[in-house]
Amino acid sequence: MKHNFYLQPLAFAVLVALGSPAAQADDGQLEKVTITGAGDKLGVGLLQQQDGARARSDVNKAALEKQSPTSNIYQGINMLPGVNASSQDNSGMFGGALTIRGFNSDQIGVTINGVPVNDSGSYAVYPQEFVDLENLCQGSVTQGSSDTDAPHMGASGGNMSFVTCDPEKERRVRIAQSLGSNSLQRTYIRGDTGLFADGKARAFMSYSHSEVDKWKGAGGMKRDHIDTGVRYDFSGGYINASVLYNRQLGNAFGTPTLQQLQQTGYNFDNSTSFAPGHLPPQFGTTQKETGPTPAYYQLQQNPFENVIAKVDAVLKLSADTRIKIQPYFWYGYGGGTSQQTQAENGFLNPATHTNTASKDLNGDGDTLDTIVVNGSSITRTRRPGITITMEQSLGNHLLQAGVWYERAQHIQTGQESLTNADGSPSDPWMRSNLLTRPDGSLYQYRDWETISTATQLFAIGTFNFLDDRLSFNAGLRTPQIKRDFTNHANEGCSGKTACPAAYDYTINKTYRETLPSFGARYFLTPKQQMFFNITKNYRAVPNYAYSGSNGNVQVINGQVVLVNDVQPETSVNTDLGYRWQGDLLTFSGSLFNVDFRNRQASSYDPITQKSVNINAGDVHTWGGELELGTVPVKGWSAYASLTSNHSEIKNNLDWKNNGTVTPLLLQGNDFPLTPRWMAALSLQYAPGAWYVRTDVKHTGKQFATLANDEVVPEYTTVDLDAGYRFGNMGVLKNPTLKLNVSNMFNTSYRIPTSSKVNAADTVRYNLGAPRSASVTMQVDF
Repeated sequence: MKHNFYLQPLAFAVLVALGSPAAQADDGQLEKVTITGAGDKLGVGLLQQQDGARARSDVNKAALEKQSPTSNIYQGINMLPGVNASSQDNSGMFGGALTIRGFNSDQIGVTINGVPVNDSGSYAVYPQEFVDLENLCQGSVTQGSSDTDAPHMGASGGNMSFVTCDPEKERRVRIAQSLGSNSLQRTYIRGDTGLFADGKARAFMSYSHSEVDKWKGAGGMKRDHIDTGVRYDFSGGYINASVLYNRQLGNAFGTPTLQQLQQTGYNFDNSTSFAPGHLPPQFGTTQKETGPTPAYYQLQQNPFENVIAKVDAVLKLSADTRIKIQPYFWYGYGGGTSQQTQAENGFLNPATHTNTASKDLNGDGDTLDTIVVNGSSITRTRRPGITITMEQSLGNHLLQAGVWYERAQHIQTGQESLTNADGSPSDPWMRSNLLTRPDGSLYQYRDWETISTATQLFAIGTFNFLDDRLSFNAGLRTPQIKRDFTNHANEGCSGKTACPAAYDYTINKTYRETLPSFGARYFLTPKQQMFFNITKNYRAVPNYAYSGSNGNVQVINGQVVLVNDVQPETSVNTDLGYRWQGDLLTFSGSLFNVDFRNRQASSYDPITQKSVNINAGDVHTWGGELELGTVPVKGWSAYASLTSNHSEIKNNLDWKNNGTVTPLLLQGNDFPLTPRWMAALSLQYAPGAWYVRTDVKHTGKQFATLANDEVVPEYTTVDLDAGYRFGNMGVLKNPTLKLNVSNMFNTSYRIPTSSKVNAADTVRYNLGAPRSASVTMQVDF
């Protein structure tokens, strides 16, 4: 890995911002959603003034709209304190990874317009699927403490929320076209109706089509996205509805181990050739196809389609009472496909619970062969839910109480299909031409159905005293989730012997907890405040903990028995902070402490497509976070954040791997994927019709394993954003040209795909993409 000295990117950032100014447009003023951020309290848009009792950071539209239009939500919040985000490529279209205070993304509750979007089974988050950046107005991160009314069962490390913009009040059509590195092309169009129905209603709809090639290897990503919104205001409240639709299909990046990276170089990726290809069928001859190594890129694809629908109805029942009714529906279908081999004598035999049934796959008349096939990891989710909240004002005090309910049907299958002669899948969506067993049923290397029924009661009281200088809040929530996990007998056994996957079995588990929170905020002066918060968080056990491959169930006397009852993860987060909110400068700093119980280390292997749940016991995390922002001064504004984070494993671990128990001395080690230091600097110069902004992010050393025997080196990246708004040209309004440059200094770095137990557990990495650039032309009508 190569690393740049800190002074090089910082010096370059200053030089860029001090560059010769371009000609300014005559009017020099921008509208409400201008690219310069004029009129924002803090010019960079990465820090907003708060008066709550929790550590919280925000990013608003002034910052989001300057990023590349293809960016995902992780990239939008990467500069905030505590946030360690990465993407598989600079466009953001392939997804990414994120930790906050060392919490992985599957330990952080994420909502889009109030809808929970973590996977209902594993709590995983796929940031590229949810929303187009142009339609996003606000992103918020609550580090460490989950909100009392948040609709989450897997948020032991805080939550993130993202809100799309309301429809515009003026009629408008906006068109944008982007071109960039790696054959990036994107078309975006949005239409706003403006006010209608006597000025009470407004609506919008947008559509985008994006394509980009991978920066290494063959293949790319195609994405089609639709966002819609309708708002209706009336004297007693309002109704706000949105539907977000996404469909994408692309090739996965190769994920090398450290050894492969050292041997093959930084551009290691999946094979571009299917050689040696399929063998000519020969009756009576044992033929074993192996396929290319690494896997063929056309057999490494990620199709996915999802819909997020939400309605907010806010009704004012009296001068001091209102009710919020928020029904939603989440639908998703897709997953990942991969190159696999299938033995003709390796199909499930239901009578013996072994993979010994035979079927001719290549048409040579025997069942002696092993064939390269297209395997899949498909998930289908249907997830309706509703939150109802009552609010009662009592003078300057506020009482809130409500209920959240959700029922998620989560079907996870693993079909296979034959490939075409060139190795390509006949249907990457795995809806047709699927392999069947000798009895006609579908082949499945997994076949699970999980019904997760979640309920939560919550109550919050906020009490203000001393003319609002002193504020207390107390909250209580009681999350409960009932998981009905059904395994339908499948081919998930690794050999010819029986294992739990080959049996029909059902596990019903209910998890419940009582989670209190308390916070206080006190204004020392009108510009200075102190805050304190303590919150208990909770993460119910993910559904894959009860799969036949996870080691928690075993076959005893012909019956599948739960032998290891995985415990839910809990944490207690404490924040003590100080804020200064002046006319020119806003500062926020906090010290935090987190005590975990039953810390779950979720490990996912992208090659085998299997998730493993490891209980790492107790973990202690502590540190501090600082952020500072300025208002624009003669066009200049800045934002900086600093994070110090220490995460210590408190006990040793007996690791069970393939039936062997290995004692591991972990006590005192750092928990993996927790950089000890992170720092970010955003510097912007926006004198009028044009702007230039540079973002510098330094991520300190971290570990890839619980054993701390594989290190992820520190790295620094620098991005540059610039834009110019031309004057109106007849019917063309606000024509704007934007430039986005990512990883300007070609920093090489690597991020583990997930934490592992030790180096022998095969750590795989996503690699940082080299420098890329895009140009966007946007115009309104």
